[in-house]
Amino acid sequence: MDKIKILLADDHLLFRDGIKSLLNDVDNIEIIEEVANGKELLEKLKTSSPDIVIADISMPSMSGIEATRIITEEYPDIKVLILSMHNDEEFILNSIKSGAKGYLPKDTGRDELLKAIYSISNEEEYYNKDISDTILKGIIKKTKSESKLLNKIPNLTNREIEIIKLVAEGFINKEIADKLYISIRTVDSHKNNIMQKLKLKSTVDLVKYAIKNNLIEL
Repeated sequence: MDKIKILLADDHLLFRDGIKSLLNDVDNIEIIEEVANGKELLEKLKTSSPDIVIADISMPSMSGIEATRIITEEYPDIKVLILSMHNDEEFILNSIKSGAKGYLPKDTGRDELLKAIYSISNEEEYYNKDISDTILKGIIKKTKSESKLLNKIPNLTNREIEIIKLVAEGFINKEIADKLYISIRTVDSHKNNIMQKLKLKSTVDLVKYAIKNNLIEL
């Protein structure tokens, strides 16, 4: 199995050293580069090809959010995991809009950091419970401010509606597959069909759709 190559971007050397010490003994993870700001990060990506960038938001020269937006546009195969002390709604949602595949607070433990890395490496998105709750609250607030008219549900199958509910409740593809006794590939296929039918672009849009159409209970 190939190692997951990681680039660390944080302006605090002590924090970078801490992450390295947490991941140092994990056989299938390798930290290949580290930088201290967003501009250095983009410069390093010209010669380095990590699988995942773990980035802070507050960095000199260029924020992690702006760097994430550029990485998503110019290096679509590279995934970004935000690890930040900022856990309020604005920072989280802006990071997701910029293309981040995960968001964790800086006081995250080793086990959850590994879970996030593996999930993102497997094409999943990852947010811990506190971050997911903040995202959900933000979506609810925005949804309530929009039209109260519910969109009619297009020709969705019962299984697709079931999957929408599980996604909206925060389950990742593997957990959905286990619950429904189907393969992860089948879950992926259903999700792609759902996104096409509903003309949605992201998991956040899917959660918003589920809330507006009363597919989940709050």
